[in-house]
Amino acid sequence: MLLHGLFYFCWMKYKRLSKEQLEELHPEFINFLATQSITAAEWDVLKKEKPQVAEEEIDVFSDLIWEGVLSKVEYLENISEMHMHLFHLTEKEMKLFSVKVLNPEIDLRTQEGFGWFKRNFQSDFVEYLTASKAYGTDKNLDKFELIEQGAVITKGELYQWFEQIME
Repeated sequence: MLLHGLFYFCWMKYKRLSKEQLEELHPEFINFLATQSITAAEWDVLKKEKPQVAEEEIDVFSDLIWEGVLSKVEYLENISEMHMHLFHLTEKEMKLFSVKVLNPEIDLRTQEGFGWFKRNFQSDFVEYLTASKAYGTDKNLDKFELIEQGAVITKGELYQWFEQIME
């Protein structure tokens, strides 16, 4: 089993969808199995008699879903107590607005903290950094790594707000 675990770790590009995510995508998973010419009855047999093959099918499906989602992601946000990292993922590069709050009493994750920031974004207690970086060899993998580090997919309203105030 350990050897299979190592194979699984090296083989998957992203990560397996959670049980909840798989349940939400049940119709899509059924269609995926159908494209593999696997019927419901055959799937039940696979799960019982060849669980490793069933696991591999779930891994392939997970990677396909991630690939589809990541190819459409344009904005990511990673907000912690005193930092905001806002990403715009363009066709050619990743653009970043980074915000650091120097007031230790402020937590940007709270409504009060974010309200303080909106009132004081031009004060000496807030530092900004902008940067851009070209993608590596795999654009979607670069996006996925940001998500793994805590970024969440957004519609980009906060990034766009920064873009306007920085002009």
